[in-house]
Amino acid sequence: MCETLRRAVQTDRVGHAYLFCGPRGVGKTTLARVLAMALNCDDRSDDGEPCGVCDNCKRIWSGATALDVVEIDAASNRGVDDARDLRERAMYAPSEPGHTKVYIVDEAHMLTREAWNALLKILEEPPPGVIFVFATTEPQKIEQTASPVLSRCQRFDFRRLGLLDIVKRLKEILQSESASAPDEALRMIARKADGGMRDGLSILDQVLAFSEGELTSETVQDVLGVISEEQYLLLFDILIERDRRGLFELVQSLIDHGYDLVEFYYGLMEGLRTLLRLRVEGGAPDLSEHSQEEWERRAQGFGAADLVRMLGMAAEIETEGSLRRTAQPRVLIELLLLRFTYLDRTVELETLFDVLGGGRPRTCVGPEERSGGSGSSPHHDSPEDEASSEDPAPALDALMMWQSLLREGKGIPRGMLTLLRGADARVDDEGTLELRMIPGPVLDRLRGGEGRILEEALAQIAPHGIEIRLLEIQDADSSAESRISAGEVREGRLRDLLDREPGLRSAVEELDLELLE
Repeated sequence: MCETLRRAVQTDRVGHAYLFCGPRGVGKTTLARVLAMALNCDDRSDDGEPCGVCDNCKRIWSGATALDVVEIDAASNRGVDDARDLRERAMYAPSEPGHTKVYIVDEAHMLTREAWNALLKILEEPPPGVIFVFATTEPQKIEQTASPVLSRCQRFDFRRLGLLDIVKRLKEILQSESASAPDEALRMIARKADGGMRDGLSILDQVLAFSEGELTSETVQDVLGVISEEQYLLLFDILIERDRRGLFELVQSLIDHGYDLVEFYYGLMEGLRTLLRLRVEGGAPDLSEHSQEEWERRAQGFGAADLVRMLGMAAEIETEGSLRRTAQPRVLIELLLLRFTYLDRTVELETLFDVLGGGRPRTCVGPEERSGGSGSSPHHDSPEDEASSEDPAPALDALMMWQSLLREGKGIPRGMLTLLRGADARVDDEGTLELRMIPGPVLDRLRGGEGRILEEALAQIAPHGIEIRLLEIQDADSSAESRISAGEVREGRLRDLLDREPGLRSAVEELDLELLE
């Protein structure tokens, strides 16, 4: 981007209008000023770089009054009258030969439709020696309000800066101030800046003012309310050990120390992403050598697929917007962490292939197939065939159906989905799906009759009936249970299927077929 603009200045091929788009604090207005400096610098180098020390450069860089460079805040000058005034001023020639009048319009998406219409003519037929630079964080609003403007501008999209780039710049500034800071403290500032260099510099100034020149990790945590890396490492230790009591104690400790649980949630997402990168890539470049050793040790306690599932579960809170709406984020955070501890171990890929390609029950079996075929001896399976004709992983099959039901949410009684996701789902040797749940209203409702509704919903996606057994968590070892039989539901479904499909009933009767689940 910078190289493109530098070459445009060098070869005298600068466009008449530019649109700089990107998040706040990533250098849109700064680059617009540098471009204005290059176009109006009397001592510009042959490769298009401004000198940065002449009077014009100093005035433009500092934002002071300059005859040929005008900065306009569109948030407070957004009307059609302001646009007409800008159009009239743009008709005047630059103050000196060889200079260029540059109009930098910040927050350009705030301009009204009428204002854009007033500017459109001058953008279509620009006067010589005049350049417009529109900076915006929301280009989609310009597209909705004045889409013809976009085709008249050269668009440059700015990206967020990387964490290491921000840390590098912060180190340079500290060195110029004869100060220093540990890498971990600078990384915390850079993470808080979220890709914006301007925010990173503001945070650095704030922390330096508080610390009186001695910047430490503890100072950054105190000023910003950032949760330390050690807290997340402790959390992942608890998850590896499935210490559910420890989870509640950790959350309570965060609250007691005044930490924001929403901030903790975003740090958790970043921590899960770091663990996943360590499992998949074998390293994370934004970690120090010591930190990487600590994180790698925790990463070995999780499978890559488990981390993907955990990230997906955590992302659901954000996509559903429940974290922003609730006044009690503690409940959502605790429930999410508990769901992590109830995750079953991920199965091997070979097992999954066996399930998908193994002996699935067939829907219709003809009389010849049942008797081995007319005029031929019955087929006898070899031991290997018999082994593959049975489902090699019925437990996996049932759990896959259960997870699919939770993802779709269809047929689950109202108000139960979130708590059912937190249930400990297992399958016994007989293929019965066991749901271990905390005693409460949901378990009572399931035992009171709504469990049959849940089983019917599961039967809609399962290739065969799956029985459900409800267990209380504290009584799981003593098998305190409530069985839900699927027999009547299965028979009713087959009857309904034949009633709805007369053609299928005729085929069954004419061909002497046997309809199986």
